[in-house]
Amino acid sequence: MRCDLLVKNALVFDGLSSGKSVDLAVTDGRVVSMSQNLAVDADRVIDARGKWIAPGFVDIHTHYDLEVELAPGLPESVRHGVTSVVMGGCSLSATFGEPSDLAHIFSRVETLPPELIAEWLKSAEPWNSPQAYFKHLNQLALGANVASMLGHSSLRVQVMGLERSLSVHATTDEINQMRALAEAALDAGCIGISIDMVHWHKVSGPFAGQPLPSHNASFEEYKMLADVCRRRDAVFQVTPNPQNPFSLFDIFRLSPGVWRAPLRCTILAALDMDSAPLFWRIYLVLLFICNRLLGCNIRFQTLSEPFTIFADGHLTPFFEEFAAGVKLNNCSNREERLALWKDPDFRKEFVHSWKSGFPRTFHRDLSRMTIVSAPDESLNGSTIAQSAHRAKQDPLQHFMDLLQNYDDQLRWVACNANMRVNVREKLMSMPHVLPGFSDAGAHSRNLAFFDSALSVIRQAATTGFMPIEKAIARVTSEPAAWFNLDAGRITVGGKADFSILDPDRLSSPIPEPVLHSDPTFDNAFRMVKRDPNPAIAHVFIRGKEVVRDGEPLKTLGAEKLGDILLQQNPTASEFEALERFRNRTTDRGIAAYPVLSRKQANATGLVESIERYWPVFLLKHQHPTNVAMHCFGFVLMYLIPALSLFSHNVWIMLFMPLSQLTGLIGHWLFEPSPIDQRDTVFSWRAFVSLHLMFYFVLIGRYQTQLLRVQSRSTLIQQT
Repeated sequence: MRCDLLVKNALVFDGLSSGKSVDLAVTDGRVVSMSQNLAVDADRVIDARGKWIAPGFVDIHTHYDLEVELAPGLPESVRHGVTSVVMGGCSLSATFGEPSDLAHIFSRVETLPPELIAEWLKSAEPWNSPQAYFKHLNQLALGANVASMLGHSSLRVQVMGLERSLSVHATTDEINQMRALAEAALDAGCIGISIDMVHWHKVSGPFAGQPLPSHNASFEEYKMLADVCRRRDAVFQVTPNPQNPFSLFDIFRLSPGVWRAPLRCTILAALDMDSAPLFWRIYLVLLFICNRLLGCNIRFQTLSEPFTIFADGHLTPFFEEFAAGVKLNNCSNREERLALWKDPDFRKEFVHSWKSGFPRTFHRDLSRMTIVSAPDESLNGSTIAQSAHRAKQDPLQHFMDLLQNYDDQLRWVACNANMRVNVREKLMSMPHVLPGFSDAGAHSRNLAFFDSALSVIRQAATTGFMPIEKAIARVTSEPAAWFNLDAGRITVGGKADFSILDPDRLSSPIPEPVLHSDPTFDNAFRMVKRDPNPAIAHVFIRGKEVVRDGEPLKTLGAEKLGDILLQQNPTASEFEALERFRNRTTDRGIAAYPVLSRKQANATGLVESIERYWPVFLLKHQHPTNVAMHCFGFVLMYLIPALSLFSHNVWIMLFMPLSQLTGLIGHWLFEPSPIDQRDTVFSWRAFVSLHLMFYFVLIGRYQTQLLRVQSRSTLIQQT
């Protein structure tokens, strides 16, 4: 046997289990063998003794829709170990729409550099169908694998035109047109739909300052898009408005799945907000109620680092939160902004606007806003408040003077969330919160979280807040499984997308972002991460090395290595989506066995139905104490009615819920596997399976049954 690449003596984390010391062989872009002491010839051999191999990281929230056209290798993410990205978030995608309209809705929301927009517009074209868009995307020299969502704002503009999409609700006919186009986009390759409500997001151009088209939709329009996703078990991504609690309520109205398929909903973002330091505790309770009791399938996203944002004068998402800041960002040049600052009424408006508006997502604390650079170098490193104290001015008046005098030459920075290490670690550890939200490709001069996934592993290695294998799973197999993507795993026969990490270098601090002149943006500056001691030694995509010692190689972006990622397990009906959700055996979303269509299920007899469900039941009941508590609950199920009958006391029947409660407590305390609400209340499949459990425990053969199904489940997961 001869292979293309042999990596020897590494500790391999496959994305599911703890590390194993094995050799890894790759041929034709796929892993062909993983075992100890492989005796094979190879074109290239890497001795990775003391190193770790991890699956390529999965970045679940990027805005690469335009950048991928100009730099399809996506080097700023890939250099940090990312091999799969999800784009099309926050209601913005390039699947539909006139390029000029898309430029207006992309550029300000994501503060993309004008150089990138101008370069993209030179070759951009409106796609006559989503199939044409994906055909084009598939012809690019992709580095990372790319999954794309359909952006609701782009869809709205396609159907209603830019002006109407920004001002009115869609008509019934327009909603029907959107439904048809959304279905076509999911057929073509979109993995879901993103909508947006967050108050920071505005458009540029002739309608500068107005909220994104997605904000103007009625609840009926959101519901239509959610139903399209629900039927197909596709992802529904939402950015709610933190200043409007009802926006989050609307999302939760769409999500429950007790008697229907749940909505596979991901929400941005679960953060430890400085302006609401106790609010993070709500996420755990909220997700327990929604996912455990109401049958929802919700995943919040969180950021693995402090939410630090840089600003060039007025140019920052922070200023989109208050009216006077929006006015400044509406200006097209410095002269227009200077005219505003010279107007006493505007200065009064700025003071009023700055001090008002609750709840706030930007703390607006001038003592925590630090000047990075200014024409007056003596200001560098001072907070706005310190600079005002030296100038013997009111801090806010001083800040306005600095903005008037220096405009976008005043570069400052503030951290708005995730400063507390212990709280950040708790958020990253919550089972229904996914570390993500990197925003890679957006806000090019404001932030740089390209290494968000690597930061999770770095912090786990440094503080031990999470086992390394769990940290790796959190940014590889776990998000990939929930998003239904074929990524984030290392398996024999699977695509050879992986990184080789140097664990000794993981203990170094997370590198600070720096400004970098990027040829992609016509040498405009963007913020990036550069680690002087890179923990990423190598990155391979489809078995080809694309990064070495933290530096992208010429291969990246020169030839097509990445794939378009489609939904791995699409469904043809809501019935199938519901059955998959009911049969899942872990919160990662893996179903033990393929689900049946409604027609197949109706043709299946009760005995055959129980035979199909019994392995699923076994995989949900593996912990000995949980099994014992279910057996005790089984005894109560018959003992309580018997006592009521023999004592002629009907009130004893009030204790019947103890039977179900005993089983639920067993799950909550010892085996938090997903519990289907129908099975909890009553279903024939759960009723019969509980009897089978008690029988096999009684005769001492339950473990034999479990081992048989466990081996079968492992084979299914590997394929």
